[in-house]
Amino acid sequence: MTDLTPTITPKSDQMNADDLIGGPVVITITDVRGGDDIQPININYEGDNGKPYKPCKSMRRVLVNAWGAEGKSYVGKSMRLFCDPKVKFGGIEVGGIRISDMTDLAEPSLTMALTVSKANRKPYTVKRMEPPAGQTPPAPTVTKEQAIEQATNAAKTGTKQFVGWFNSDDGKSMRGLFKNDDAAMAKLEATAKTADEDATADMVEEEFGPQ
Repeated sequence: MTDLTPTITPKSDQMNADDLIGGPVVITITDVRGGDDIQPININYEGDNGKPYKPCKSMRRVLVNAWGAEGKSYVGKSMRLFCDPKVKFGGIEVGGIRISDMTDLAEPSLTMALTVSKANRKPYTVKRMEPPAGQTPPAPTVTKEQAIEQATNAAKTGTKQFVGWFNSDDGKSMRGLFKNDDAAMAKLEATAKTADEDATADMVEEEFGPQ
């Protein structure tokens, strides 16, 4: 069997829609850099052979909606790209690269409104995909405030439970954000101690009645 796909690949310094005529591709991002005024974002990926993906404005909006505004946080994540022959330029259907699936979505799918023309916006949906085989999903990006919130929820169940969470995989991935904050740790310990005291009072009341 002779595959003709490599023989019709256009020569360029970027991924083109014609590169996807043979079918969709899944890329895993290795770097995100600034470009020029016309194509402000370059996305490098494993095996790009010096031809980064330069998303159009609509697909940049998809990326920001799905993964946030910080491009460097995209490294290690993956998405499926395909050629949409209906994409127009100057009123003519020339085809363009679109994103159909992405890893690291909170929900099974994400729908947003994208501009089709000056007077027309249509819903656009991307679906959640599993990371490619053999790829370890990147650790989720968590802020200090979010980490403390999760730690507080664990502390509210008591010291033993808090310590268990602190030493769990989730706890280990987050505790570095606040463990050197003495005030935050003191507050968490106080919360856990209060939960212990409340639990003890509840046990006494259940056993002997209101004191």
